[in-house]
Amino acid sequence: MKSILLIGLGLLGKHIAVHLNELGHEVMAVDSNEERVNEVMPFVTSAQIGDSTNAEFLRSLGIGNYDICIVTISDNFQDSLETTSLLKELGAKCVVSRAERDVQEKFLLRNGADHVVYPEKQIAKWTAMRYTTDHIFDYIEIDRQHAIFEVEIPESWVGKSIGELDIRRKYGINILATKQDGKTNVTVTPNLVLTRDLTILALGEYKELQKCFQI
Repeated sequence: MKSILLIGLGLLGKHIAVHLNELGHEVMAVDSNEERVNEVMPFVTSAQIGDSTNAEFLRSLGIGNYDICIVTISDNFQDSLETTSLLKELGAKCVVSRAERDVQEKFLLRNGADHVVYPEKQIAKWTAMRYTTDHIFDYIEIDRQHAIFEVEIPESWVGKSIGELDIRRKYGINILATKQDGKTNVTVTPNLVLTRDLTILALGEYKELQKCFQI
């Protein structure tokens, strides 16, 4: 369990609050809008109405006591930038801030953010990848070079074992798990025979995954 300060309770902030609650974390939620604060009260440990660009207000929250400070202010980038900078000045251990444009990401990283989330860009890439090919069922970006794809079994692999296919050596990818009827099996052995009713979760470099699965 971690102690988290969540600043900005728009749609993204509210969704984050709900998921943090499900994960059992302690969350202090902050927004200047009373209605937004009231909406997240059932999902957080405590909440306050306040101006996060006010150093004294932030100081009163005991910034150094939080494991993570998350800034999801979406309607005013100047406020987001100032809040991010102030959090770091006040001793925040880790600041994660939201960006909506590439230039915002650069400014946030230069002014105190340890990490930047860019939801619109990230979901756009996922959507383009997921829905433009019929044989891809999910996609997780690991970094700029690597990803995990859930894909259907290539026709030439059906009826063969993972060991027989020698997938890691031939294709440079790793089969992490298989899925069938929504259930995941992480016990992947060389003797596992691939059938049409399975999908596989494959980890590797983009270029190798694209070449192997014709993405």
